[in-house]
Amino acid sequence: MKYFLLFSILFFNLLFANSSKDVLLLHSYHKGYAWTDDISKEIERNFKDHKDIELTTIYMDTKRIDNYSYLADLAKLYKKQFEGRVFDLIIVSDNTALDFMIKYHEFLFKDVPVLFCGINNFDKSLLDENNMKKFTSGVAEEVDLEKNFELISKLHPKLKDLLIINDTSITGYAIKRDLNPIIEKYKDKFKIEYTDNLEIGNLKQKVSALDTENSVILFVLLFKDTTGKYFTYKQSFAQVKEVSRVPIYGLWDFYLDNGIVGGLLTSAIAQGDAVSKMALEVLKGKDVSKIPILEKSPNVYMFDYKELEKFKIDVSKYVNNPIIINEPASMYKEHTKFFILAIIIILVLSIVVIVLKANIQRREKVELELSNRLEFDKVLLDTIPNPIYYKNIDGKFLGCNISFASLVSSSRDEIIGKTAFDFFPYNVASKNTQIDQELLTTFATSTSEFTFYTSSNEMKHIILNKAVYKNIDGTVGGIVCIMDDITERVQQKQFLIQQSKLAEMGDMIAAIAHQWNEPLVELSALVQDIQTSYLLNELKEMEVKDFVNDSMVQIKYMSKTLSDFRNFLKPSTKKKLFSISKSLSEINEIIGKQVFYSNIEMSFNYKNENEELLIYGYENEFKQVLLNLINNAKNKIVEKNIDFTKKPKIDINIKRTSNFNTIEIIDDGGRIDDKIINSIFEPYFTTKEDGTGIGLYMAKVIIEDKMRGTITAKNDGNNVIFTIKLPHKKA
Repeated sequence: MKYFLLFSILFFNLLFANSSKDVLLLHSYHKGYAWTDDISKEIERNFKDHKDIELTTIYMDTKRIDNYSYLADLAKLYKKQFEGRVFDLIIVSDNTALDFMIKYHEFLFKDVPVLFCGINNFDKSLLDENNMKKFTSGVAEEVDLEKNFELISKLHPKLKDLLIINDTSITGYAIKRDLNPIIEKYKDKFKIEYTDNLEIGNLKQKVSALDTENSVILFVLLFKDTTGKYFTYKQSFAQVKEVSRVPIYGLWDFYLDNGIVGGLLTSAIAQGDAVSKMALEVLKGKDVSKIPILEKSPNVYMFDYKELEKFKIDVSKYVNNPIIINEPASMYKEHTKFFILAIIIILVLSIVVIVLKANIQRREKVELELSNRLEFDKVLLDTIPNPIYYKNIDGKFLGCNISFASLVSSSRDEIIGKTAFDFFPYNVASKNTQIDQELLTTFATSTSEFTFYTSSNEMKHIILNKAVYKNIDGTVGGIVCIMDDITERVQQKQFLIQQSKLAEMGDMIAAIAHQWNEPLVELSALVQDIQTSYLLNELKEMEVKDFVNDSMVQIKYMSKTLSDFRNFLKPSTKKKLFSISKSLSEINEIIGKQVFYSNIEMSFNYKNENEELLIYGYENEFKQVLLNLINNAKNKIVEKNIDFTKKPKIDINIKRTSNFNTIEIIDDGGRIDDKIINSIFEPYFTTKEDGTGIGLYMAKVIIEDKMRGTITAKNDGNNVIFTIKLPHKKA
């Protein structure tokens, strides 16, 4: 019996030991930082009732120190610190911790699931690195700058000056990128001054000098000033608040109750609550990859009553049910239960009377309302200019509006009961039938695009937006589709593409002139040579043949130049797989000599040697983009007339990644002004006196809209790098 009891005790101890869950919480910042502390408190609160969860919390302290060697040393420290421990889950808060975990996951915590929270500017492509997508989910943090600007402009209609205070931390830079387009949008409504490069004393002087009647501050972050002096979030804000005589708005809830008016605030408590609930699901056995990432940050309108009263701000007109702190208790709040009980009794008695009366009237109105509603729905559908139809689960049309009937050149009676195969080409109808079957299975929505010819032989480009509808009893009724005719937009884009090609015509003609220069000189020499031989009676049959052969070589070369020029002007009508090297070679044939005669060295560098790199898209439009970028680089170098100690260069680097082929065009002709680099792809934006401003805009349209890729520009020292990423297979 003694041995049995001993065995039982050991067995149950082992059983409960194995059932415990070990969770590591890795914070980017330090203990005492309000944002980090609130996330920790919320996770601990949600874990409190789960006694089998052991939570270990560590802090990376990257607000104070953040460099490559420090992070590498941390990885070695954690490797030693957690040697022999096996975690069931890793939770990381804020960007630095997520980046660290992506880089060192396999080294430190191989195959352990990871949840994140508080991630600014979240991009799913981050998880493609080191195969992290299968191990990771979490909650993104996204400050809503647009709505805060909108709120400030509504609450302060006479606003003249908005001062934005930020720092140069990683988060600060991310916010700055997002601020640029919003500042551009609101710059005509009021003056906006952005600062992230002032010493704290100068900043306080600037704040104290603001006009008290028509100025507002948007406080983003301030952990370091330009001298490198570090502040806690309370210290930096307190110094600004001390000298401010104007309302201060913010983006994070930890500044609330410290002196900000409020705003649409990102909440650390909401972040901690969301990620800890995900954690409980993972610890119960759910695969982390099956938990969808919460990309919409749970932001809340929050205000400080004391600051609202101080500056006489009324938010009730613009915000419904905001959270307001420090609001004094009213009589209603003090006697809430009594008022609620009284209201409920009154409501119940009123409802009884109303229901009895309404039941009598309802029966008389139902039939009339139903008839009116059916007639209204019919008129509404026919008023909408977009073609609309709805069909049953068998694919047969049940109804449509006038616009759809006009599109297929039939009447409603002729359409009802038929299928898409009766009105559209087989390939279009077949593809849409397949989409419908998938929707009926997944109950999702679908957006697709197709092109077809009407009965009058008119080409139409159509976007279809589809969704499943259900009957009143919950059964699936079928598919409803709203069409969008984008024919005019497609044609307009193609016209602009051709227009931008024609805008390059002058440079193209100059390129042909360079291409023809050498062949013409060679032909001239051949003619003079044959004439000399003839005059000296030394002309032989072999010399005539050589003359003809040599002349034909030059003539064919000149003909090929014209052929390349004609091909460049032709629009590509269909997507296809084509060779990058072939396109670059043809572009080099067109513009190479012109670059050479401009005393510029142009090189093509293929990172994937002996591999043919292909792109799926429009070949001629792609060559148009390359020509525009190379031509711009060449013209910039020539126009600046820089006294280079060495020959100026244009480097074109080509390499392949898992999903994209990347082309980098790098020139050393000087930086693009940082003030305009984010505007160069906008339509009709140009810095040239005779420029059209459509070249780079059309490059963006071609690469991003037509070929599903990306094009970006950045400064790197004295160089400018244009980067194109394009899919190497059908998207």
